[in-house]
Amino acid sequence: MTSDHTIDAFHRGHFRVMQPKGGGHRSGVDAMLLASLVAADKPVSVADLGAGAGAAGLAVAARLERAKVLLVEKSPLMADYARRTLALSENAFLAGRVEVLEADVTLTGKPRLAAGLADEIHDHVIMNPPFNDAADRRTPDALKAEAHAMTKGLFEAWIRTAGAIMKPGGQLSLIARPQSIAEIVEACGRRFGGLEITALHPRPDENATRILVTAVKGSRARLALRAPLFVHGADGHAFTLFVDDLNNGRAAYPRLGPRRHPPAA
Repeated sequence: MTSDHTIDAFHRGHFRVMQPKGGGHRSGVDAMLLASLVAADKPVSVADLGAGAGAAGLAVAARLERAKVLLVEKSPLMADYARRTLALSENAFLAGRVEVLEADVTLTGKPRLAAGLADEIHDHVIMNPPFNDAADRRTPDALKAEAHAMTKGLFEAWIRTAGAIMKPGGQLSLIARPQSIAEIVEACGRRFGGLEITALHPRPDENATRILVTAVKGSRARLALRAPLFVHGADGHAFTLFVDDLNNGRAAYPRLGPRRHPPAA
C-alpha cells in the first residue's frame, strides 16, 4: 500500500515532520534557517505564521527547551499534518510546548481575535510566506499552488498580523526572495525598525536566492545589511560549516543589534 506522506528527520534525527508526498509545501533548509533566527536564553513565546506541517516552529522548540510555539496554518490539510506531526512518538519531548491553530493570518480586527490570534502575546513571530509570483509557475496541485503563490499585498497583511500579535520589543523573522526586499521594508513601516537583512548565496560566485530578515517591533534603529551567508562552498554540494550548524539546530543566527530600543523622542 502506497503512503500519501513521508516522515522526514530534521536536526540529524532530533525531531521529525510528517509531510504530504508530492503535494503542498514540503519544508527543508529554508525552514531550518528561518528557525535559526530565534535566539533566546529565557522562556519565549513564538508564533509560526503559515506553518505548514510545522517544521520551522518545531525546529525552534527542539533547539530551545523553554520555547512555547504556536503553529498557525490556514489549510485544513496542512494543519492536520501538523497535528499528526506532534503525535509522532519521536516528537514527544516537545509536543507539550507546541500548539496548532487553524486560522488565516490575513484576518484583521475582531475576526482575527475570534480566530485565536490574540494581541501582543508573542516574543517572536516567524514566517516563510509564499514566494512565487502567481503567474510564474503553474501547477495542477492546488495545495502546492496556494502554498507557493504570492498575492498582492501579502507581506503587508502578514507583517500587520505579526505586529498585532507580538509584544512591544518583540522580534519579527522571515525568509524570502531578494526581489521582495522593497515590499518587506514598506510593510514593516512604522511597526518594525532595526531591520537586519542577510543575503543567502548558494555559493560565493552565485547571486543570492534568499534573504533572511529580522526586525524589532517599535524600534527606530536604522536598517543594516549584514555580511552574506554562503550555503555551499565553491565546489560540491556540502554545506558550509556555519550553515550546517544552523540547518541542524546546533547554532542560532542572532541579531547584531540589541533586541529592544528606546522609543523615539
